Amino acid sequence: MRDEIQSYTQHHIRPFGVNPASAQSHTAYAAKLGLPFLLFSDPGLQISRAYGAVKPDGNGIARSVYLIDQDRSVLYSQSGAPGAEIVLESLSR
Repeated sequence: MRDEIQSYTQHHIRPFGVNPASAQSHTAYAAKLGLPFLLFSDPGLQISRAYGAVKPDGNGIARSVYLIDQDRSVLYSQSGAPGAEIVLESLSR
């Protein structure tokens, strides 16, 4: 997503990441990789569970992408890491 950030921002989309790591580790990770978006800590997996992004065994999260509009409606969801072109194509449907 880091390398595709401009594609998202051109469509007025603000990407962010969520995973169970601590906020401190997110800060170091984001700085190391030069991530131009926020990372949120979800140590109890509450956010991940709400969006169905918890691995089947219940331990950890499965990488997933969601587009959520201002009304909190999910416009797109996909497991894995589809590229921006695939994700943004869903906006034209």
